Amino acid sequence: MSGEDDDGPGTGEPNVAVKTRSRTQRPPMYKVLLLNDDYTPMEFVVHVLERFFGLNHAQAFEIMLTVHKKGLAVVGVFSHEIAETKVAQVMDFARRHQHPLQCTMEKE
Repeated sequence: MSGEDDDGPGTGEPNVAVKTRSRTQRPPMYKVLLLNDDYTPMEFVVHVLERFFGLNHAQAFEIMLTVHKKGLAVVGVFSHEIAETKVAQVMDFARRHQHPLQCTMEKE
């Protein structure tokens, strides 16, 4: 036994502890969608987009037209908690104003 293959103490090569750093994953993002209906006034949809999503009038109007023409539009992409809050705010606001506007979220 010559000790050449021995990496233990006394061989001249210290054992090195390697510290691994785990990377935190980004949380999944969620799309907030506005759905078209035949009863909610276009002006109300524009108001909702300005109030709850911070869009200017031109941006809100453009998204409202997309909802009207295509049946739905992505209003924004947020973390789960923020998307959930936005959906609840829009739905509550629409109900209080007696409009059937629908807002949903789905994983991106």
